[in-house]
Amino acid sequence: MSAVATNEIAAAKERLEDVRREVQRTYIGSGKALEMMLASLLARGHVLLEGVPGVAKTTLVKAFATALGMLSRRIQFTPDLLPADITGTYVLSPKDGTFTLRAGPIFANVVLADEINRAPAKTQSALLEAMQERQVTIEGDRFELPLPFLVLATQNPIDLEGTYPLPEAQIDRFLVRVPMGYPTAREEAQMLKTHTVDPPQLRAVLSPTDVVALQGIAQRIYVEDDLHDYAVSITTFTRTHPRVALGCSPRASLGLINAGKAWALINGRPFMVPDDVRAVAMNCLAHRLVMTADAESDMKAREHVIEEALTKVGYRRGVRAV
Repeated sequence: MSAVATNEIAAAKERLEDVRREVQRTYIGSGKALEMMLASLLARGHVLLEGVPGVAKTTLVKAFATALGMLSRRIQFTPDLLPADITGTYVLSPKDGTFTLRAGPIFANVVLADEINRAPAKTQSALLEAMQERQVTIEGDRFELPLPFLVLATQNPIDLEGTYPLPEAQIDRFLVRVPMGYPTAREEAQMLKTHTVDPPQLRAVLSPTDVVALQGIAQRIYVEDDLHDYAVSITTFTRTHPRVALGCSPRASLGLINAGKAWALINGRPFMVPDDVRAVAMNCLAHRLVMTADAESDMKAREHVIEEALTKVGYRRGVRAV
């Protein structure tokens, strides 16, 4: 794999800044959520935005999709939504007696899965193959999804009425979980001030080809072997923690490295450092933990485990022969 040139990094960072500025023309809130979405996009991962209703999750996702300049579709998850409503189905044509595919909204570059935990597990599972393999199977036929492909799912806290917790297998398919809390008093006042004003028309600052190129640059970010060991040590720590029933999988270790590469690119570096791993660890790992019964429903307990891992697992640079 070829090294990334300095001019490539500088140009890529500027393109990402263009996306950030465009989204922030309509989205008022924490910049961390947007940064994690950019990192997930570069790492070819999917994003789970979690927060109570009314904190602009959908607004952020729509602005992000528009700025990327990619085909986007929105799926409103409800208790009566069927898997075929997501993937599509074959429809009989009465005129000639043949079946043709009516493609579902999954056939897009950016799929907004709004309130994903309002649908039961059977419907949620329709996304599993798409998120992992970038393909769907309909009546035994396999169909490739367009590239790039990104699922941006919003989720309300699972203790609200009419919601279903996501199964562990699906949670593990999300590269990052981004908790969206309430805005600050200043941000909320700014939102009130601009609410009655017509929002600006966002423009596309990237294209699908641009996104694929940026993803390729992120993939070529240099990673020392010591950082691979560091990432594995963090995920291994979660597997032996007394309050964790099921720790982070090898998929989580891979996601941690890929997100760390993306974070390095966002910060304008052609190589990864330990701080990149630490910056994305909480968002990449906490949601994947299955806790013991006494802490099963407590997301803070999951976050405390990751904080403990980052505190107790040190980065050691290996000695190499010259």
